[in-house]
Amino acid sequence: MTRSRTVRRLAAAAAVSLLPLLAACGTDSDTGTGTGSESHASDGEKTTDGSSGQLDIPADANADLKKQYLLENAIAACMKKQGFIYTPVAPEDPAAFWTTDGADYELSKKHRQKYGFGIYAGIVYPGDAGAPGSAAARQDSDRTPNADYADTLTPEQRAAYNEALGAIPDPKTGEKNWTGCQGEADKEVYGSASDRERGTATTNRNEANAQALNGDPKLVALAQSYASCLRKEGISVTTTQPTGIGEMVKLQSFNSTPAGAIPAVDESGNARESLSKEEALPLLTKDIELAMRDLECGKEFRAAYFPKFLKAPTSGGGAG
Repeated sequence: MTRSRTVRRLAAAAAVSLLPLLAACGTDSDTGTGTGSESHASDGEKTTDGSSGQLDIPADANADLKKQYLLENAIAACMKKQGFIYTPVAPEDPAAFWTTDGADYELSKKHRQKYGFGIYAGIVYPGDAGAPGSAAARQDSDRTPNADYADTLTPEQRAAYNEALGAIPDPKTGEKNWTGCQGEADKEVYGSASDRERGTATTNRNEANAQALNGDPKLVALAQSYASCLRKEGISVTTTQPTGIGEMVKLQSFNSTPAGAIPAVDESGNARESLSKEEALPLLTKDIELAMRDLECGKEFRAAYFPKFLKAPTSGGGAG
C-alpha cells in the first residue's frame, strides 16, 4: 500500500465513522443514478467516455498508482449496485507530494520564500489555500467532492450508506479486511491478501529501499557535504543518513515551535488558542530564512536523491 493510498483510506474511514461528510459520495443527476457508459479493457482497466462516473487512468501512471485508480472505480461501481452514488476521487501521485518539498528546486524555492517550512504560514495567511495549515487550506481538505450529496441524506440513509461503503479493518474484532464496497473493491484490485499482509509486505519493501538509499556511495558523499554546509550555517545536524537529512531541519523546526503555532483542537473539537498574526509574522520570517538555508545547502543532494527515491520510495524517508 502506498503512502498516498494509506492516507486517503484512513481519512475516508475517519469521515465515515464521524458522519460529517460521508467520504466520497457524490451525484451526477437529480435522480441519484449514474449516466453514461463504460467499457472494460482486456487487462481489467476501465475506460470511459467522460460521463460514466469513472476516472480515466493516466497513461503514465505506475503500477501502484494505476491500482489506486482502479480501486476508486471499483468502489463506485459497487456502490452503484447498492443504489448509492459514489464519485471516485483521483488519487494523488506520490511524486506530486514532494514537488514543492525539495524534488523540484525552483518550485520549492518559490514555496519556501513565502511559506518557509509551513509552520507559521497558515496563521499569517489564513485565507491562502496554498499556505500549509491555513483556514482556507483546512476548509478545502474538509470538503470532499461529495459533500453536497451527503447533506441531502437523512440519518437513516447515511447509516445505510456507511454500511454499504464499509469500514477500516478493526483489530479489536479480528477483522483483517475492509468491509462493504471498500472491501469488495480492495479484493478485486489487490487480490486475496489481507490489508495487513500487504502492509507488512510494503513495510519490508520500504525498509529494503531505505537500506539501498542509505548505502548509495554518491548519496552518502552528498549527504556529508550537505551536513557540512548546514554546520557552517550554524544549523545542528543530528543525522547524515540520505533518507533522513533532507527532512531533518524541518522536523527540528516543528519540534521547537511555541504553543499555538500549529492549529489544533481540544477533546471537544474546539480550536485551541493560537498565535496572533502579529506574533507569527516575525517567526515566519525566521522560518523562511532557515528553510532557504536548508534548501540551498541540500540543492545538490536533493537533485541526486529524489530521482532514486521516487523510483524506490520509502515510507517517511523523503528528502524534503
